[in-house]
Amino acid sequence: MPPPRAFDRRHAPLSVIAVLAVVFALHLASDFIIPLVISIILSYALDTPVTFLNRRVRLPRAVAATIVVVALLAVVAFGISSLRGQVMSIVDSLPQTAQKVSRSVASFNAGNGSVLEKLRAAANAVNAPEKPRSDGARVVVTRPADKLDEMLLAGSKGIAQFLGQALMVIFLVFFLLLSGDTFKRKFVHVCGHNLTEKKISVHMLDEIHRSIRLYMMMMVVTNVLLGLLTWLAFRWIGLHNAGTWAVVAGALHVVPYFGPLLVALFTGVAAVVQFGELGTALLVAGVSLLIAALIGFVIQTWMTGRIAKMNPVAVFVILLLFTWAWGLWGTLLSIPIAVIVKVVADHVEGFQGVAEFLGE
Repeated sequence: MPPPRAFDRRHAPLSVIAVLAVVFALHLASDFIIPLVISIILSYALDTPVTFLNRRVRLPRAVAATIVVVALLAVVAFGISSLRGQVMSIVDSLPQTAQKVSRSVASFNAGNGSVLEKLRAAANAVNAPEKPRSDGARVVVTRPADKLDEMLLAGSKGIAQFLGQALMVIFLVFFLLLSGDTFKRKFVHVCGHNLTEKKISVHMLDEIHRSIRLYMMMMVVTNVLLGLLTWLAFRWIGLHNAGTWAVVAGALHVVPYFGPLLVALFTGVAAVVQFGELGTALLVAGVSLLIAALIGFVIQTWMTGRIAKMNPVAVFVILLLFTWAWGLWGTLLSIPIAVIVKVVADHVEGFQGVAEFLGE
């Protein structure tokens, strides 16, 4: 790679304005860009089985793409139907969990003595029965009809918007898988003025495609492995709704730093509510962090280092930026986007500054 060119200070104001314009455009056009980014990431993750069916099994690419997309939808539908009962159980227990956690925190704050004694008092407060009302008065809570209608309308709009975006993602993924190397051939035809330039463009695009596809496959395999190990560990401990917590652990593992901590916190609270013992809760949280460390710091770090060595500070800044711009979706998509940008910047002349900023 040629050394990065010196930055011209005269272009600094224009560069700042351009960066701010891009950031605010990402924020304003989130309803369009988020499904597009999800589709691109999924198409890279699913390109390997489609290519295998197309080249090894000799199926037409349209048939291979259809089989892979239908199989993905079937897996998602099976997972939703299998975990629906566990998710509803967790949702139904949220009010009771909040009450128990509130009593536990109040007991910890009001307790006397050492920190260990306060922790024991807080754990005992979780299993303490609720005190009945002494006055015997009936409390009637009424909800205005207009507020209920507003809640139902907002929920209906949210569901309709989600279904519309999900349908758009499905079609985009299918057409991206169907296109194959069409865009690569068009890019080479436009950018390559002679045979040498065309060969360089083909090599560059092949390297970008290979690196991104390897990262997506690595992310899928490691997250599935983490979810499987988490499910086995929680089943061995006896934690309720182990399947749902395993799916949550696999999904949040793409969020660096905060994802494993949130999983440990949520599962620790669930263990306190279920078992009423601080030791078991610490065991559940510790096992969750241990599995995340094994997968993330050993396997995933080694694989990511071979594909795109990232600067931890830049990763954290990108995480905060996309979380602000896109909310939860930005949190989940920030690291794959950063890796894709890093890989492209490593191979495209003129983006050495971006690669230097994101690299170690």
